[in-house]
Amino acid sequence: MIANFEDFCLYMYVLVDDLWARLGPRYRRPGPAPVCSDSELLTMVLVGECRGWDRETEALTAWQEYRALFPVIPERSRFNRRRRALQHAINDLRRLALTGLELAQDRQCVIDSLPVPVMHFHLVPSSPSTGTWRAAGAAFGKVSSKKQTIFGYKLHLLVTLGGVILDFVLAPANEHDLTVGAELLAEQRDRRALGDKAYYSAAVAAALAAEAGVTLFALPRATQRVQLPPAVVAVHTRCRQIIETVNEQLSDQLQIEANHAKTFWGLCARLYSKLAAHTLCIYLNRLLGRPDCLQIKGLAFAN
Repeated sequence: MIANFEDFCLYMYVLVDDLWARLGPRYRRPGPAPVCSDSELLTMVLVGECRGWDRETEALTAWQEYRALFPVIPERSRFNRRRRALQHAINDLRRLALTGLELAQDRQCVIDSLPVPVMHFHLVPSSPSTGTWRAAGAAFGKVSSKKQTIFGYKLHLLVTLGGVILDFVLAPANEHDLTVGAELLAEQRDRRALGDKAYYSAAVAAALAAEAGVTLFALPRATQRVQLPPAVVAVHTRCRQIIETVNEQLSDQLQIEANHAKTFWGLCARLYSKLAAHTLCIYLNRLLGRPDCLQIKGLAFAN
């Protein structure tokens, strides 16, 4: 039973270290092993994300109070370099955790997107960073649910009805949800995905069913001639509420919409960390027998 923050760190470290024992050989580097091991650094990254410490300076300052847990804390630039070097390992850690998570085997899922702006809208015309972000694919795009326009990307998520993130794609903000969603679903097999009106396309649904065995079920737009019965719409809407919950967790606690990265790869490293933290928290919740797999905030002691 997790009773305090130190217990949470210990449980997370044991989980990460166990997974890393299987992944580490793929990422072995020449030279002597670092004094702060990869398992320790990855644990600090993931726990820091759960706690809301998403700036390196903030995280490393906070970790100074827990040297009994992590005696060697890298200085900021080294911490950042190592996290970026291990970003793909962090994503592989998430994927490996999924294989041992029963909730991830659910064939029913929901697809949606959430905005990931890279700079404030009013700064885009004059900022010298705009060209760098444009070269990395950032673009202006509308977020219908929030009635706003952003400059950056959208994170497209595929989530089970149990709240587990199966897969994701980061795409320019001006890419249509249906286009990116079709690419994301094409990598799946034998799943049923629920989408909102942005994902409605009979042609795309037919292609996914024929090529990947994926059933894409989306509500028709109000302008469509054929509409679904109210009872079906109600069930569809109720099932899709799970992705609203996941999006809220990613936005409110893991602060996925607050970007502090200066480069595209820095942004990717942060996103991998946040998504892995979400998955591993659910893994711990299930491992400890918690009935609600979505209580990340309570488990992470973010308050």
